[in-house]
Amino acid sequence: MPEIQLLLDNNVKWAEQIDEEKPDFFDKLSKQQKPKYLWIGCADSRVPANDIVGLLPGELFVHRNVANMVVHTDLNCLSVLQYAVDVLEVKHIIVCGHYGCGGITAALKGEPLGLIDNWLGHIQDVASKYAHELEGLEGEAKDDRMCELNVREQALNVLRTSIVKSAKAAGKDIQVHSFIYSIKNGRLKKLGQDMTLPA
Repeated sequence: MPEIQLLLDNNVKWAEQIDEEKPDFFDKLSKQQKPKYLWIGCADSRVPANDIVGLLPGELFVHRNVANMVVHTDLNCLSVLQYAVDVLEVKHIIVCGHYGCGGITAALKGEPLGLIDNWLGHIQDVASKYAHELEGLEGEAKDDRMCELNVREQALNVLRTSIVKSAKAAGKDIQVHSFIYSIKNGRLKKLGQDMTLPA
């Protein structure tokens, strides 16, 4: 199992490097977690959340799934959201998608793939809702636009949760941001204005 040993060896090198650069880092990290941000992103291995925004462990609370979805029946995502808002008291929730998302492409193709079809159905619902914006687009242009539309819709889904509504009613200031990441150049782009529930 040399592939697994490689991970363990890499971990030792990483920990030693951090320890050399910041000798008290792990001691401080072990005592508290107080990130300002919740990141809801895609599970794609090419989109490493902490790395692309230059944050260290402990600075970004992360939830990932196929196509960065926020679904009202997904207890995993909702549990992460509630913990982030109620316990960690994050100030910013970022929904980040990426161009070239396999989940988006698969949903638009509509070919049966098995169990994941249940998940992709939510993306197909978003595509139906915004069909007028996708009209006339083909190939990569259509996929890219759908990636953007999906991010915006998932950000709206965050705002629609009882978790965020309750936090707002309790006077918490939470902003929801929509980002899209380009794997081709490593850059993030903000989509539209930040969102917050009206007072």
